[in-house]
Amino acid sequence: MTLKLAIAQLNFVVGDLTGNARKIVDAARDAYSQGARLLLTPELSICGYAAEDLFLRPAFVAACDEAVRAVAAELADLDGMVVVVGHPTGRSLRSRSVAVQLRHNAASVLSEGRILDTYAKRELPNYQVFDERRYFTPGEGVCVFEAGGVSVGLLICEDAWFDAPARLAREAGAEILAVINASPFHVGKEGERTVRMAERARTVGLPLVYAHLVGGQDEVVFDGASFALEADGSAALQAESFKEQLVFAQLERRERGIGFVHDEAALAPPREAEAQLWDALVVGVRDYIGKNGFPGAILGLSGGIDSALVLAIAVDAIGRDRVRAVMMPSPYTADISWIDAREMAGRLGVRYDEISIRDTFESFRGALAGEFEGLAEDTTEENLQARIRGTLLMALSNKFGSIVLTTGNKSEMATGYCTLYGDMAGGFAVIKDLLKTTVFALARWRNAHDPYGTGAAPIPERIITRPPSAELRPDQTDQDSLPPYDILDGILARYMEDDEGIDEIIAAGYERAVVERVARLIKINEYKRRQAPVGIRVTHRSFGKDWRYPITSKFNETAGRKSL
Repeated sequence: MTLKLAIAQLNFVVGDLTGNARKIVDAARDAYSQGARLLLTPELSICGYAAEDLFLRPAFVAACDEAVRAVAAELADLDGMVVVVGHPTGRSLRSRSVAVQLRHNAASVLSEGRILDTYAKRELPNYQVFDERRYFTPGEGVCVFEAGGVSVGLLICEDAWFDAPARLAREAGAEILAVINASPFHVGKEGERTVRMAERARTVGLPLVYAHLVGGQDEVVFDGASFALEADGSAALQAESFKEQLVFAQLERRERGIGFVHDEAALAPPREAEAQLWDALVVGVRDYIGKNGFPGAILGLSGGIDSALVLAIAVDAIGRDRVRAVMMPSPYTADISWIDAREMAGRLGVRYDEISIRDTFESFRGALAGEFEGLAEDTTEENLQARIRGTLLMALSNKFGSIVLTTGNKSEMATGYCTLYGDMAGGFAVIKDLLKTTVFALARWRNAHDPYGTGAAPIPERIITRPPSAELRPDQTDQDSLPPYDILDGILARYMEDDEGIDEIIAAGYERAVVERVARLIKINEYKRRQAPVGIRVTHRSFGKDWRYPITSKFNETAGRKSL
């Protein structure tokens, strides 16, 4: 006995029920024509992940149920084919004349026009970007179905991170675990999944197949990289990351149970972290722009490292013909910034324009001269320049329809080294989850690689090596206002990403005054981050859904306890 199974590692669009259903039907027919009799689609594949408060609308859940029935009917002619489709489902209960709507994160088993079974996810994640308990009720059942003579135990994502669901499936007769997933990417996440799933396979003594989503959805990105493991946790299949694929695995019955027929060609080679990170950013930009219907992207190119990196990502994502770069020099813009910006735009072949803000800046200063009489120039005048640039970019966006990509990094967002309605003005923040040290590392990586064939070494070397500067006053550098980036980013990684306390960070070798200053900057700039555009999450703790701190708060970790 053998069973050929397929994984539909596909990129779905939230709410596009017709389009998502069509993708599933096409994948099932393709898989069937190639001999597969079981197709696994990712978690919530019928509606896309995650639909957020759309799940709270009964009409949305009802439409998803109808789309599942439509997929089943479309595949009625595929004899012996079993297709697993992820979707939300719901039902109403009445208690003391009060209607209660129960919703489940579910998956249905379809075959020959019928829905054979529906399984509700038992373990609902409620950490990091996940808040499934807001929308769903945990399931209580077990789902084991037959495909080609093999008993398959169905689990949904978080179920497989716990012992009980897999154990219950095995006790119900499962010979293999099928885990459908929508697990957002962050650096290192692929390795974490493989380790945990190998542990699960060994614990229950069953082989496991992991079907995963790919693509970008608002601030999260899904990396695909579906895989299959033997009961001992060894790899039998490894799909590529960040790529839509229909991948296949062959099961055979052995003397000691079910196992995979091994094929070395089915094991995609491991990739370095920078390559994964680059793909995540490229896919995030491509899908945000594409799924929301923007004709292209526009950004301010300053001659600095952040805007240079964003430009390279944008060109890799959507092509040079759809990207426009605008240099907006002020009285403080260095000549080398002009030269480097022009050179980079030329290397990548994008449309490049220069719009001086000198006269506009002087006009603003003139308009405010009476109000500011007798007061020294300070960050007010610096921010005016940033806001003029933001206004110009948004005007170009309004006129031509292209989305403005902002260029602020995580180190700046954390400490408030950014201007509301200035460099924060825009529609999508590409590198908002990259610390400055990562920005430099990724720029060097991209200069050494050409993964999308858009031009090797797109970033002039001087942009990478010169001291970073906002160029809003004479001879300005970032380090005039911030600690050195290697120190700042080390503190941010510990305090913001890993939730270490101030005393712990000091014990690790950082100066108390610097740590306390950084912690204060993070706190007082929360109001800015609440007004920042959505951007791509690539770490396990980003500013956004991962970070939910009050703007108004008197808590001070270093103040010590006071008697009441």
